[in-house]
Amino acid sequence: MKGRTAIVTGGSRGIGRAICIELAKGGANLVINFAGNQQAAEETAALCKAQGVSAVTVQGDVAEAKTCETVVNTALETFGRVDILVNNAGVTRDNLLMRMSEEDFDAVIRTNLRGGFLMMKAASRQMMKQRYGRIVNLSSVVGLSGNAGQVNYAASKAGVIGMTKSFAKEVASRGITVNALAPGFIETDMTAKMPEAAVSAVSASIPAGRMGTPKDVAAAAAFLASEKAAYVTGQVLAVDGGMY
Repeated sequence: MKGRTAIVTGGSRGIGRAICIELAKGGANLVINFAGNQQAAEETAALCKAQGVSAVTVQGDVAEAKTCETVVNTALETFGRVDILVNNAGVTRDNLLMRMSEEDFDAVIRTNLRGGFLMMKAASRQMMKQRYGRIVNLSSVVGLSGNAGQVNYAASKAGVIGMTKSFAKEVASRGITVNALAPGFIETDMTAKMPEAAVSAVSASIPAGRMGTPKDVAAAAAFLASEKAAYVTGQVLAVDGGMY
């Protein structure tokens, strides 16, 4: 990926940060989008720069078209290309369906699904001109299996899969691949808040015997974003230790 330009949304921490660093190790310059935590985003940029590449940060809500255009324009103005897009930004608003507010349903769909749609629309224009692109969308094992208390999240992540497969068919002839990752239970800030008993129960249900790490997801993302995955498109790769 040396000399390539990668955009990663939600790249300030967790899985997004790990993906940024992994792409930087491969030689890609980074445009790191973040919603609110500027300090964390700058820390991610510094970790990328330590790999010998350039990295810039762009704040904004990817569910807004103007933000997506700004992110893409920043990549073009800074690096002249947009080669890789990783749609990682996401939110959760968990509750049982009967207790879930319309606002919480809409908020999750807005960021997780609409945000990915808008970023792909903005970035793919340049990718089609180049006749080259790698798009990696973050879905979830929940989008494949469903999960009680996550109707909104599961719907958004299942939607990501449908969107991925459809757009892959539209742009394959232009040298652009579009794939999705479906992580299982990954060690993040969110899962760190789970009770120890719950973590043990989850780990026992995973054939690999452990929760995944952000690095596990980042390694898969880096493969799909690389030259090696040129003939892989419209696919969903589960990174879940055999859980689903």
